[in-house]
Amino acid sequence: MKSYDRLFIDGEWVKPVEGGTFQTVNPSDETVLADVAAATAEDVDLAVGAAREAFDEGPWPRMSGAERGAILRKIAAGIRERLDELAQIEVRDNGKPLPEALWDLGDAAGCFEFYAGLAETLDANAEKPVALADGRFSSIARKEPIGVAGAIIPWNFPMLMAAWKVAPALAAGCTMVLKPSELTPLTALELAGIASKAGLPRGVLNVVTGLGQDAGAPLAEHPGVDKLAFTGSVPTGSRIMQSAARDIKNVSLELGGKSPFIVFDDSDIEAAVEWIMFGIFWNQGEVCSATSRVLVQRKLYAPLLERLTEQARKITIGDGLQQDVLLGPLVSRGQYDKVREAISRGEAEGARRLTGGERPAHLAKGYFIEPVVLADVPEDSWIWREEIFGPVVCVRPFDDEAEAVRSANDSRFGLAAAVMSSDLARCERVARLMRAGIVWINCSQPTFTEAPWGGYKQSGIGRELGEWGLNNYLEIKQITRYESDQPWGWYIKSERSE
Repeated sequence: MKSYDRLFIDGEWVKPVEGGTFQTVNPSDETVLADVAAATAEDVDLAVGAAREAFDEGPWPRMSGAERGAILRKIAAGIRERLDELAQIEVRDNGKPLPEALWDLGDAAGCFEFYAGLAETLDANAEKPVALADGRFSSIARKEPIGVAGAIIPWNFPMLMAAWKVAPALAAGCTMVLKPSELTPLTALELAGIASKAGLPRGVLNVVTGLGQDAGAPLAEHPGVDKLAFTGSVPTGSRIMQSAARDIKNVSLELGGKSPFIVFDDSDIEAAVEWIMFGIFWNQGEVCSATSRVLVQRKLYAPLLERLTEQARKITIGDGLQQDVLLGPLVSRGQYDKVREAISRGEAEGARRLTGGERPAHLAKGYFIEPVVLADVPEDSWIWREEIFGPVVCVRPFDDEAEAVRSANDSRFGLAAAVMSSDLARCERVARLMRAGIVWINCSQPTFTEAPWGGYKQSGIGRELGEWGLNNYLEIKQITRYESDQPWGWYIKSERSE
């Protein structure tokens, strides 16, 4: 691997002020992948200062939306030109299978293309007349970029999560400081290089790599940041929100989930098993929206469990660069230990482990774990209620629709949910009863750049993707004008009135 010991600040590759590095590890074989620049508060201050100057004095917010869109399209093209190389980096850094990494990188390029399109239409839609009751005045509502955005992204979809934040922010005319996870920092640095080559003005996108307490916290607390966008855990999101509260910063949070999947007994069992597996074993279950709580109507419960267990045992596990691998390692030793502990706790609380949970016999190294099916999971157990972020599916039976909806909604989370039935009217009815920001019918996990993404309750604040993602980075300004040729007459009296 090439060197990653520099930060990208103000259009330049610079060493951290203190010159430190940290190591990122290949989770498939536990070897050191690269030494990466370790930013501290001083580096974050430099990055925010560069973004501030680029916003206040630079050309980016003053360009037309069409001009910004053209550069976003060049960024997308740059990603596509290096798709295979970037996917290989992502596999080594994160562990996911290569086909999934290629999919993610294609989606990342598509995200830049989508927001290029919105940027190109932004000028025409930036101002909207407002009808007023008093004809002596006219008013418009104007969309303007919010300013300097700080973005902190997770490790499960490294380049894609960067695109979800960088693309709409740049389309809106904002400047940004991006802080990737210390577990998967490499493709964020590659994105900086691609953006620079595409002609992005200096200071518009800055990338600082480093540990959360050393780089993430200073970014969240920096008074020069106007907007904070975070994807990650609820505890970290809560701390970021507290930091933002001190300066009354605009915040959007996409946090955790414990998403339910209701399967009625008129469902096709093969289709149900396929979507259940995709909903929890895709990306090793390291997905915030993973449908990890499965509720199966009692008549279908036993045969579905049998088929699900059988199919889970057939999943090919290994290094993500090997052909036909469907399940790679977990991202780190810490995540591996956390998932193993969660499985043990679930069994201690009464869940029945039908399969999985061990290291595959043919893999001596790496953070690999066999996909887990837990049955008869008590509704009040920790493992039923808390996010695990691993290939662990919890299953329990239900008798009727009302019970299923009640159980599905009985959660502090509300990111996503799914329902499956051959009765589409029932699916539509249940979907509208779900207290979740995303609901899938007869499927699980399809994600589209055009549609809103975000959750209810402790799953977050705000929406990403689609036009809603662009609105995250826009302020609304009212401009009102007095149109009458007559004096207002509140204090200064005209000579005629005297």
